[in-house]
Parts: sequence; C-alpha cells; structure tokens
Amino acid sequence: MIINKTSLSIILFLVLGMFSFGQNQNISNGTVFDGEPYLAVNPNDAQHMVVAWMGYIPFNYISIKTRVTFNGGDTWSEILPIPHVNPAYGSADPSIEFNSLGQVFLSFIDYNTVLDSGAVYVVRSDDGGLSWEDPVEVINAHSDPGKYPVDRPWMSIDRSGGNHDGHIYITTMPPKVFGLLPPPYHPYFIASTDGGASFNQWQYLDTINWLAGNFIPQPTPTNCVSADGVFYAVYPSYVFSQNMYGQFILASSADAGNSFSYHSVTTIEEAISDTLVKRGYLLRCDPADADHLVFFYLDLPYGDIDVFMTESFDRGANWTDAVRINDDPQENNRMQDLVWAGFDTDGDLAVAWRDRRNGADSTYTVSSEIWGTVRLKNTTAFSSNFRISDTSVAYDTILAYAGNDFMCIQLADDTLKAVWGDTRNGKLNIWFQRMSLEGILSSVHLISSEQFPEASVYPNPFSSEIAVKAIGINWIIIYDLSGKVVFRYTDNKKSLERAIDLDHLPNGIYLMHISTVNGMVTKKICKQQGVSR
Repeated sequence: MIINKTSLSIILFLVLGMFSFGQNQNISNGTVFDGEPYLAVNPNDAQHMVVAWMGYIPFNYISIKTRVTFNGGDTWSEILPIPHVNPAYGSADPSIEFNSLGQVFLSFIDYNTVLDSGAVYVVRSDDGGLSWEDPVEVINAHSDPGKYPVDRPWMSIDRSGGNHDGHIYITTMPPKVFGLLPPPYHPYFIASTDGGASFNQWQYLDTINWLAGNFIPQPTPTNCVSADGVFYAVYPSYVFSQNMYGQFILASSADAGNSFSYHSVTTIEEAISDTLVKRGYLLRCDPADADHLVFFYLDLPYGDIDVFMTESFDRGANWTDAVRINDDPQENNRMQDLVWAGFDTDGDLAVAWRDRRNGADSTYTVSSEIWGTVRLKNTTAFSSNFRISDTSVAYDTILAYAGNDFMCIQLADDTLKAVWGDTRNGKLNIWFQRMSLEGILSSVHLISSEQFPEASVYPNPFSSEIAVKAIGINWIIIYDLSGKVVFRYTDNKKSLERAIDLDHLPNGIYLMHISTVNGMVTKKICKQQGVSR
C-alpha cells in the first residue's frame, strides 16, 4: 500500500524514527581492514540487496568481498571473495548495479604496480549475487600507454526500457599508485552494448573546450543514467582558457557514447587544501523525472568544509544556486566529508555524509558520525539532519590512508539503507543501517553471523530501577527521544544480568541500546513513577 506522505510524516519520521536508531551492524567483521563499501538494491525487489567491499584475506592480497540478502536483511549469505585474475594482484574500488532483468554486475580493479599491470573488470551474477561468472576486461593499465587509466571505476546500467536498456557504462581515471604521470589528464568512458559480454573501445570523456586539463591528476568522473536512457557524467576541470576558476563539467550522451554534449555545472573558487579530506562528489539522476539531475560536492564558502547540492531541471543545461545540506551552524569550525546520495523510484531523495559537528575542532582527525537528511518528492526543503550511526567514532590513523574514500546509501520502498566504514572496534570494518521513512526503524541483525543477540529488561514500565538480562553485556546506553544520551554504562565483567538505577530520569519513553557478545539489541523502556517491581 502506498502511504500518502505529508509534512507530518516528516516530523514523525525525525522524532520517532531517526532518533530511535537501532544498532549499526558490522557486516564485514574483518580482522584488519575493510573499506569502500558499495550497496545495490534490485529494482524489481527492494528486499534483495548486494553489498561489496574491499577486504583483507590472510596470506593474500586485498580482495573484493560480497554478501547478499533476499529478505530485506533478515538473513544474509556467507561472505564471498571474488577471485583475483592473477594471484599476484590486489583488488579495489567495487561498484555494483542491477540491470532491468535483475542480473547483478560488479566492477572492480585488479592490479599489481610491481608487475606494472592490471585492469578494470566486470563480473556478472545470474543468481542474485550468490555466485559470479568469469571476469570481463573493461580497460587495462596499458590501454592508453603511460596513463594507466584503471583507477576508481564507477558503473551505471541503463534500465530505461528504451533502445539502450541493458547497456553498461563505466568511467575511470589515471591513478596515483603507478607513480607520477605526465599531463594532460583525462577522464575515460567505456561502454558495453551487449549486456557486459564485452566492452567497446575506450574514449576520453573530455574534449576540446571541455578538457580536464593539466593540473588535476585524477579527474574522477561520477556518472548515472536517466529514466529515458541518457548517460550523464560530471568531472572536474581546471583550464584557465575555459574558465578562470576550477569547475565541474557535465558530459551527456543520448546515443550510448557515440556523441557527447557538454555544460558547466558549477565553479570552485577556493580549493580544499586538507589532503586527508575525502573529497568525493556525486551525480545522481532522478528516476521519476528524466529532466532532473542533482550534484553533491564539498565546498568552503563559509570557511569550513560543508556539503552542497546544486540541481538541474533541464537535463543539465542550467543549474540552481548551491544549497548547504548539513544544518550545523555556519562557520562553526567543523568539517564534513564522505558524501553520498540516492533517489527512491518516486523521486524521494536521501543524502548522507561523515559529520564532525560534535568533534573537537575543524580538522579531519577528530571524532565523527554518519548523518543524513531527506527531501520528499515534489518538495523543496530537506528535513532536519539526523544521525544514522549510533556511535561517535574516535579518529584512527588508518582513516588517513586510501581505501575508505566512499560510503554508500540507497533509498528504496521508503527505506534508507546505508553502509560505511569506521573504526569503532579498533579495526576498519563495514557497518550497515536500515531506517524507514515512515518513522519505524526496520529490524536489523548482525549479518556477519547467524547468531542473533537476545536481551530482556524488567520491569517495564519501571519506577526507579530496571534490570537487564543478556549473554555477556558489554555496555548499555540510554537515549531520550531527542537523541540525547541520558545514561551510559560499561560492563568490564560481561555480566549476564545488571540492575540499573534510573531514579534520576523524568517520566517518559527511552531507548536502551544493549551491546552483548553476540551483537546489539534496542529496547523501548518506559519510566513511570508509582510502578511497583
């Protein structure tokens, strides 16, 4: 049943849903390093999701790992590593997309700088992500001699139902890991017009008067396909004869890459100097409106690095003034980064990023959280920002290295699904959260194993003291409905039962997060004076 969404639902969503966040779930449980997750949702079945990430395998190189669920996340498959093309290679940069038929495609790079070789590959799954066919090469390190055009492939698939339905489009760029490369620098475009069985000859995405130039060594393209099958990509440029400022350029093709049109999206007057910041930007096509594009990027017109959005309602010919997405106070000496966004099929839009509004200063090396916002279809305003992650994560030096440059969210059937990497447990792992736009938090489980955590609380309602019973209690945190922490307790003995004195709390409803050795559980508790035990 389609629910009529109004401004009232947004208020309920924020008060009841987003602040009653359930436990973020560790879906990778790696022992050393897991990075750059990507999440895809089957357009024909929103309960079917596939996640991929970069993960460490003992006595091996970094590999791409995947998991799949067919029931919305209630249960997940075992972790499945993608075999290397060459056992001496390491993998990176996963991207996943479904086609209209429900087949799954995964792009990634497999390479070795010592061997001076590698390529971008695509694998296909015909069983929803449970197994993968042999890899197909897209472009290799020597396709453009001396340029090594195999870094950060992003993939889009035409699901328009039109003449190009099923075509696969991949963009790449030159890397850093093969050493200092000479200019000029170009973004690359490669298409498959036979459903991924092979890929056509690569081409530069930029062109005369719309060049990326000599000063941006990695002009990363971000791409999408519109509801009527037009391919779009945005890449950065700094060529003084084209624009006295740095700018983002939009390339579009309505004929599967045989020809391109170009427009300027926005200019950047001040470059971000902090080399640690994850400066990724993102283009998204509205599946409910083929004329509508949105572009997200980082900028600092107010002195701090904030998340901004500009949008076009005429296929990229004109773009609106930029809107600041994070709603913490301007000029508050805090930076944001790691932005991602996604449309639902009806035009609802969700945005997420790594937020430091509660950090100590303006630098990258402070504690952070994942925050988000939504804008419903046919509205102009975003909701108040809300917290997606349930923990403020202290900075770890591993975050200064490559391999954690992106997070990913998807919005499907009015449910936000998010994956990201953080180091809350001392390792860089991939975490998952699922939240309903109607204010009901979807149940989440520890999908890294089949052990489901259990806990009980009693009495409930309670008047002053409440008992918690679980197997191996790690810690307990209690939030009020505004999201404020009102109680925090750490159990170093990992007790089976613990009584908590909450006499100081006023009457009302609270959310108790219980971390156990088997995972985390959220309980709604009610403080009510006069209740006997």
